[in-house]
Amino acid sequence: MQLSKRFAIVVAGIIVFSLVIVTACRKHKMEGMDMPVKDINYPAAYVVNGESNTISVINLNSNTLTDTIELMTAGGNDMPMWPHHIYHFAAGGAHRLAVGVPGSDLSAGHGGNMGGMKGRVMIIDAVKGSISKDLEVPTMNHNAAFSPDGREIWTSQMEMEGKVLVFDAQNYTLKNTIPVGMEPAEVTFSADGTKAYVANGGDNTVSIIDPASKAVLTTIPVGENPVGAWVGHDGKMYLDNEDGQSISVIDVATNKIVQTIPLGFMPGSAAHLASRKELWVTDPDNGQVHFWVPDATGQWVHGGKFNAGAGAHAVAITSDGATAYVTNQSAANVSVIKVSDHTKIKDIPVGKKPNGIVIKQ
Repeated sequence: MQLSKRFAIVVAGIIVFSLVIVTACRKHKMEGMDMPVKDINYPAAYVVNGESNTISVINLNSNTLTDTIELMTAGGNDMPMWPHHIYHFAAGGAHRLAVGVPGSDLSAGHGGNMGGMKGRVMIIDAVKGSISKDLEVPTMNHNAAFSPDGREIWTSQMEMEGKVLVFDAQNYTLKNTIPVGMEPAEVTFSADGTKAYVANGGDNTVSIIDPASKAVLTTIPVGENPVGAWVGHDGKMYLDNEDGQSISVIDVATNKIVQTIPLGFMPGSAAHLASRKELWVTDPDNGQVHFWVPDATGQWVHGGKFNAGAGAHAVAITSDGATAYVTNQSAANVSVIKVSDHTKIKDIPVGKKPNGIVIKQ
């Protein structure tokens, strides 16, 4: 009996010790020290899932979900709150992703932002799927975008006295603070890289900035509650006004609004398809995408609409212009669209509340 009791104690001790080791190993992995490196060496779409705090990776060759990148804050003991939009930069064979993490759910619109929230900028190796940098910023931010030369990372601060923070993309030091309008949202760059645009949702303006000097060239009034000026490949920028339910068409050369397109619905985002000479605008409430075509005078006129999914939001297009991918926040999937005839090829399930999307080819 005495021997059995001692044996039981020894066994119990071994079990406890083993549990400690297993727990330690699990924590070790959670901290990212032993996390397996991915090999995303195929053409891919990266989808930010706001509620799931993940990035779904879609293989463009097969249109299937092939990888998931878990987003963890520095130290691996916390998760970022509501990652939002994503941008890609490639140089010298390296592919990097920049994700803005506002810390608040913006899926239903961008009005009434929560005060006191801090934001994050997360830089990710697009091939390995590893987080290169987790940078906290003082106030919630809408996105983080690489400058056209990839040397800087720009992100807005969504507060009443709005500003844009410019970080060095190598050592992540703060280089510039640029005052803009009230509650700035998306920061974007023109196709030629000569100008940066910041949509100021709090005062219904857009600030236009010289990326080289960091000087604000001008601030122009637009529609109510602008969210982002989306890139046109025709010398224009297309700014979606959520509450104004319109698109402001801005001429890059003159800094003038050359057309205001009434929509009749709250836009999710806009995408210019140069090869088709079409302007797509997502309609989240109806799960559709509307498209416009130019008339004889070059003005945009409504050309039709097609189905995507509930909460249709962001659009990414392959480099050959043949296929488009639309994130559907309420449906938790991505619609694959054949651009030539606007037909849906399939829906790909992803994480909860997918929002931003970008393509690497």
